Amino acid sequence: LDWILNSLSSMQEPINVPGSGTGTGTLIFGDLVQIKKQLISVISLCKERGLVHSVKWASELAFSLDPLPKNELPPPTFFTEEDAQDLDALGLAKSYFDLKEYDRAAYFLRGCCSQKAYFLYMYSRYLSGEKKKDDETVDSLGPLEKGQVRNEALRELRVELSKKHSAGELDGFALYLYGVVLRKLDLLKEAVDVFVEATHALPLHWGAWLELCNLVTNIEMLKSLSLPDCWIRDFFVAHMYTELQMIKEALQKYQSLIEAGFSKSTYIMSQIAVAYHNIRDIDQALALFNELREQDPFRVENMDTFSNLLYVRSMKPELSYLAHNLVEIDKYRVETCCVIGNYYSLRSQHEKAALYFQRALKLNPRCLGAWTLMGHEYMEMKNTSAAIQAYRHAIEVNKRDYRAWYGLGQTYEILKMPFYCLYYYRKAHQLRPNDSRMLVALGESYEKLSQHVEAKKCYWRAYSVGDVERMALLKLAKLHEQLNESDDAAQCYIIYIQDIFSCGEQLEHAEVSTALRYLGQYYFKNKLYDEASLCAQRCCDYNDAREEGKALLRQISQVRDQTESSTTDLFGPLSSNNTPIRRVSPLDLSSFTP
Repeated sequence: LDWILNSLSSMQEPINVPGSGTGTGTLIFGDLVQIKKQLISVISLCKERGLVHSVKWASELAFSLDPLPKNELPPPTFFTEEDAQDLDALGLAKSYFDLKEYDRAAYFLRGCCSQKAYFLYMYSRYLSGEKKKDDETVDSLGPLEKGQVRNEALRELRVELSKKHSAGELDGFALYLYGVVLRKLDLLKEAVDVFVEATHALPLHWGAWLELCNLVTNIEMLKSLSLPDCWIRDFFVAHMYTELQMIKEALQKYQSLIEAGFSKSTYIMSQIAVAYHNIRDIDQALALFNELREQDPFRVENMDTFSNLLYVRSMKPELSYLAHNLVEIDKYRVETCCVIGNYYSLRSQHEKAALYFQRALKLNPRCLGAWTLMGHEYMEMKNTSAAIQAYRHAIEVNKRDYRAWYGLGQTYEILKMPFYCLYYYRKAHQLRPNDSRMLVALGESYEKLSQHVEAKKCYWRAYSVGDVERMALLKLAKLHEQLNESDDAAQCYIIYIQDIFSCGEQLEHAEVSTALRYLGQYYFKNKLYDEASLCAQRCCDYNDAREEGKALLRQISQVRDQTESSTTDLFGPLSSNNTPIRRVSPLDLSSFTP
C-alpha cells in the first residue's frame, strides 16, 4: 500500500498551469506509461473503498490510453500487518457496503485498525446518514419545500475526524471524507483547506478535486490555492475554467490535454461539448454530443445538457428519440427525467415537464439543472412563488449558476419589483459579463428605476459585446427618444437598421418599421427631404407603418411644392451625454427591398 501511495504522490511532472500564477506555458506530461500505471493503481484503491465515481472517472481516462504490456502492469496491492488482521472483517463489511447496508457494514468494522477499514467505517456511517436523510425528505416533503432534514451523523463524524486530523492520522481518503463532512455542515473555509490537503496527500483521487471545484467561487480564489504539481491538476484547472465561464481558457486547456495524449478521452470530449454549450455555440456542441453518442451509445451522463441544445433548436424529433433511447437505457436516472421534462416543455406541456423535473429531484435533490429547469416551467405556468423557490434551491446547490440568478430577476420583473430585479441581474451579469441578455435586462431595470445614465451604458455595452437578440440598440434608441435626445436616437436607429439588413434577417422584424417611422420624422424635421422620403417609402412596406408613411410622403410633397430644399449633412455634433455613439453616414436603404 505504501508503494502505491508513494507512486501516486511521486508524479511531480513540471507543468505550467494558467491560473496558478506561472503563466500560460505548455503542458508537460512526461511518460504516459507512468500515468497509466498510476491510474490503474488508484482505480484499485478507490474500488476497495467504494468510491465508485472516482473509479469511473479514472477508468475512462485509463481506457483512453494505450494498454500496458504484462511486464509493465503495476504490482497488486500488498497488505500491512493491520490490513491482514482486518482482512476478514473488511471483506464482510465491503460486501454489505456494496449492497447499501451501511449500518451493517459499519457495525462489523468497529475496532478495526487499518486505514482502509477506518475509512470504510466512517464512510459507511456518513452514507447511512445521507440515505436516511434522503428517505425522510422524500417521504415527508414536496420537492419545493425547504426542509430542515439533516444528516444526523455529520456532527459526530466531524468530532471524530477532527481529533484524528489534529493528530495527523488521516490519509488522503479520510481527508477527503473529512472535507465532505465539513462542506455538508457549511464550514466552507475549513473544507477548502482540508480538500487542498487531501489533494496533496493523494493527488490522483479525482473526488477530492471535484469537491474542491464546487467550493471555488472565482479566479482569484483559484489562483490563491496551493495545489500539488501533479498532471491531474490540469484536468482540475480546465474544469474550473468551464465552471467559472472562462470558456476560451478552458478550451485551450482541453486542447493541450488532447495534444498531451488524451485524444481518445470521452470525458474531455464531453467537457468541450459542455463548454461550447455554455457559450451558446450550439452547432459545435451538437456535433460533439452526436460524436460522443456514437462512441458511447449507452452513455447517460451529460445527456440532459444535450437535450437543452435540442430544446433551444426546437429539434422535436431528435429530442423525442433521445428521450425514448434514455428510457430504454435507464428510466430512473436523473438525466433521463430531465430529458423527458425538456421534451414535454418543447411540446408546451408544462405541467408534465414540471412533474418529470420533480422526479429528477427526488432521485437527486442536488441536481442543479433540474431545479433551474423546474423554475422555468413554473414561470411558464405563471406560478411565480414556486419559480422563486426553485431558483433559490438552484443557487443553494451552485452559486455560480447564472441561469438561476437570471430566472430570479425575470420572476421579480413579473412581480414589478425592479430593485430586486437589479440585484439578481447584477449577480447574473457578474457570472456572465459578456452575455448581452444580462446587460439588456440590467438596462431595463435601471430604466425602470429612472437611472438613465446606467441604462444607456448597459444597452451600449450589450451591443458592443454582440447582441444575440438584437434588441439593445432598439432599447437605447427608444430611451434617447423618451429623453428628447433626437440626434442620438436617430444614430441608434440607423445602426440598428443597418445591422438588421447586414445580418440577412427578415425585414418583417417587429421593430424595423418603428425605426423607419422615427427616422422619417427626424429627417423631415431637419429638412432632409430626400432621406425622409426614402424612409417614408420604406414605411409603406410595413402594415403597421403604412398610413404614417403615406402621410409623411404627402407632407414632403407639400413642402417641396412650396420651396426647394437642398440636402445637407444629416448630423452635426452629437449632444454631450454619457452614451458612446459612433458616427455613421446617413441611412442608405436603396439597395434593400423588404
